[in-house]
Amino acid sequence: MIAILENTALSEEPSWCARELAELSPGPPISRELALRLIRCDDRDLPPLISAARAAKERFKPGVITYSRKVFLPLTNLCRDYCGYCTFRRDPGQPGAHTMTPDEVLALARAGEKLGCTEALFSLGDKPERLFPQVRETLRHLGYKSTLHYLEAMCELVLRETTLLPHPNPGLLSAPWIERLAAVSASTGLMLETTNANLLAPGAAHDHAPDKVPWKRLRTLEEAGKHRVPFTTGLLIGVGETREDRVDALLAIRDLHDRYGHIQEVIVQNFRAKPAIPMAQAPEPSRGEMLRTLAVARLLMPKVNIQAPPNLNAPYYGDLLDAGINDWGGVSPLTPDYINPEKPWPHLDQLRLSTESKGFQLRQRLPVYPEFLPWLNARPALLRERLQAASDREGLAAEKRAA
Repeated sequence: MIAILENTALSEEPSWCARELAELSPGPPISRELALRLIRCDDRDLPPLISAARAAKERFKPGVITYSRKVFLPLTNLCRDYCGYCTFRRDPGQPGAHTMTPDEVLALARAGEKLGCTEALFSLGDKPERLFPQVRETLRHLGYKSTLHYLEAMCELVLRETTLLPHPNPGLLSAPWIERLAAVSASTGLMLETTNANLLAPGAAHDHAPDKVPWKRLRTLEEAGKHRVPFTTGLLIGVGETREDRVDALLAIRDLHDRYGHIQEVIVQNFRAKPAIPMAQAPEPSRGEMLRTLAVARLLMPKVNIQAPPNLNAPYYGDLLDAGINDWGGVSPLTPDYINPEKPWPHLDQLRLSTESKGFQLRQRLPVYPEFLPWLNARPALLRERLQAASDREGLAAEKRAA
């Protein structure tokens, strides 16, 4: 059992949490009321909560934990948002500010291809040309009207010139742009992060971040559902939200998935403090907070893929597996996590050993999960051909040896 619980011996009398979870019918998602009680539980109640979450994961996808082997393409780190926890974004002229050229994109994608990657993860700032004239000039020089036009072209370039499958994280999207990017990518992502609009207040995590308005992000998620786009989203915990906020954000995601069935993955990501950010002195969520949130996420959405970033939780990989995740997300053998560069990816052999020590088999997947592959049958021929070549009979990544 996880180390955090070693000193919380269970009494002979089962706790309220153990009794309530024992009475649950296996399968159906839990209610908001129960989720709120569970996410507020103390350390004594963590073992039965985590046990219930792991059992729910095993009913969903028994015996297997997946991951996506990716190359991380930071298309541009220029961004009009100023989030209190971000070290990725830059202003024009700031040290490290950069927009990749097509040659750089292709060179990095091909290097990842040689190392057995199947995913090209595009990460970028949200519409920086709306704030910075220098970005508009850069885009004009490259031959594009907007960052989204450039992203679309780079996804198409990678799709055409390599075997990688693009997965863009472009920020807020309109319905037409969701359709356009869906034609050149296997899946799309946008972190909801929170539904608490108070984080937009002066001095809060999303102060000066116009693209972090919760209803705008929910609208993007809904439009993706209407257009049947396999979508990755999730929570960022420890940035000023409450436990109740976490439950409400999970419920907002669940509601959209119940309506459209398109949420292929929910990430629970924990805030990590860094020296050069406004939130440098903010406390990080504890391991117990992370495990409570993961376990409640699993019980709220027992049939949705749930992921936690391993590099942000090293070396406690086994704890995350106990708490009900079924996926490690994207792990790169080539590029760092440009969002959290101080936290290196675990070596895949290390991740495999940790996964197998908990009784699971580690399998590589594509940036689109197997159950969503049929959604892409009507996509353009090149994307369908790439998906067919990259997938095995189970819809996971076909064995591909690094060069």
